[in-house]
Amino acid sequence: MTCHKRYKIQKKVREHHRKLRKEAKKRGHKKPRKDPGVPNSAPFKEALLREAELRKQRLEELKQQQKLDRQKELEKKRKFETNPDIKPSNVEPMEKAFGLRKTENKAKSGKQNSKKLYCQELKKVIEASDVVLEVLDARDPLGCRCPQVEEAIVQSGQKKLVLILNKSDLVPKENLESWLNYLKKELPTVVFRASTKPKDKGKITKHVKAKKNAAPFRSEVCFGKEGLWKLLGGFQETCGKAIRVGVIGFPNVGKSSIINSLKQEQMCNVGVSMGLTRSMQVVPLDKQITIIDSPSFIVSPLNSSSALALRSPASIEVVKPMEAASAILAQADARQVVLKYTVPGYRNSLEFFTMLAQRRGMHQKGGIPNVEGAAKLLWSEWTGASLAYYCRTPTSWTPPPYFNESTVVDMKRDFNLEELEKNNAQSIKAIKGPHLANSILFQSSGLTNGIIEEKDIHEELPKRKERKQEEKEDDKDSDQEIIDEEVDEKSSGMFAAEETGEALSEESTAGEQSTRSFILDKMIEEDDAYDFSTDYV
Repeated sequence: MTCHKRYKIQKKVREHHRKLRKEAKKRGHKKPRKDPGVPNSAPFKEALLREAELRKQRLEELKQQQKLDRQKELEKKRKFETNPDIKPSNVEPMEKAFGLRKTENKAKSGKQNSKKLYCQELKKVIEASDVVLEVLDARDPLGCRCPQVEEAIVQSGQKKLVLILNKSDLVPKENLESWLNYLKKELPTVVFRASTKPKDKGKITKHVKAKKNAAPFRSEVCFGKEGLWKLLGGFQETCGKAIRVGVIGFPNVGKSSIINSLKQEQMCNVGVSMGLTRSMQVVPLDKQITIIDSPSFIVSPLNSSSALALRSPASIEVVKPMEAASAILAQADARQVVLKYTVPGYRNSLEFFTMLAQRRGMHQKGGIPNVEGAAKLLWSEWTGASLAYYCRTPTSWTPPPYFNESTVVDMKRDFNLEELEKNNAQSIKAIKGPHLANSILFQSSGLTNGIIEEKDIHEELPKRKERKQEEKEDDKDSDQEIIDEEVDEKSSGMFAAEETGEALSEESTAGEQSTRSFILDKMIEEDDAYDFSTDYV
């Protein structure tokens, strides 16, 4: 800020304060009026005073009762947080009807316990559902599929699995069509684009006069809703009973956003951070269809580094931004990344993060580029819902081992697929996706393995520890080899030094003996009575 501007602001502030003081002087300082009480001349004065005293006592008792109630509620919450298996008293009527129990994972029991709770909640959702919607990110559909969960649904029997291609506005239309043709060979697939700004539940919105023919905001528009409604409604009619629909998927694929878009209300919590949904939530869409939100899949640590970076929420996983961002960057097309982030060509990830930090003005103390901050920025953009990137479809279609022809036929039965194709075509036509040249090509690492069983969580940790120990041992071996080489060099030098030292010591001892003998002879010659023992010593 310039000095001229700063002094001008200070002057304005002084003038404002002066004006306030003048107005206060004019008004004068009015003291608060005291309650005069009931005058002595008033009839029934004693009765009125007694009533006022009783009213005061009642108010005090009510305040005390409210305080006790609040304390009891807090104690109940604490007990429920420490023991999540205890069933709360105020269960929702919908959950009572379906025999479902909602457990909140707010206890600070470590990331290991939260993973177990995620697995428990996911299993409950799959068991309670008649139709399971697996939500996929259209930017990497293959990487959002979990073979372990799909296999569990197929083996469970009479459950239908439907794929939802969400965030379809972030990929080019050609790529979206090719992925739709690839996925519909296995399962019914719905093209969807969830609205990120639904109406808040119970919030009264002010009606503002809008311009004629004004287009709504991009974030408010939802595509594919009618197609999904018709698909679920047709299945419910063929079943002839009320159905429950479970929504599952990896973190940040848009599970809760899809539910909010179908309900057209803010029913489930949504946000930028990954893994916000931590427990199952029952939402009735209408009298016949009930939808159940679920927490995300737990990613197995045996996956590739890029899959772990894109699918691991920081709430239950230890994520290092530098490693995660470097893994993502290694799988992306370097030329398109340079064009997107407007940085010069880079040789490695560290150089890219340094240039990105300089470009975005991210500096630490002393003008050093904030490399870690740049890595966090890249990681958040790639896991968020704003960056446009895409993956190519595989050249040949190979069904997973748990899918056969009869399974594919069973999954597609009772669904009106012709109408679904028409609705998908309309959605693709209406969606305004990015151009192929403006989006980044990403190399998918294939299907992402997940963990369903709680016992598998314990087994993953020793494997990871063993792998780390092996890496440490390898590092130690390599370090030991280097040390041995250095020791050999030093020892050879020391042996040479010792040999030269021995030669020098022999020469020095011979010289000392000759000087001693010369001094003694000289002394004896000068004086035979010289006491050598005292003076020489």
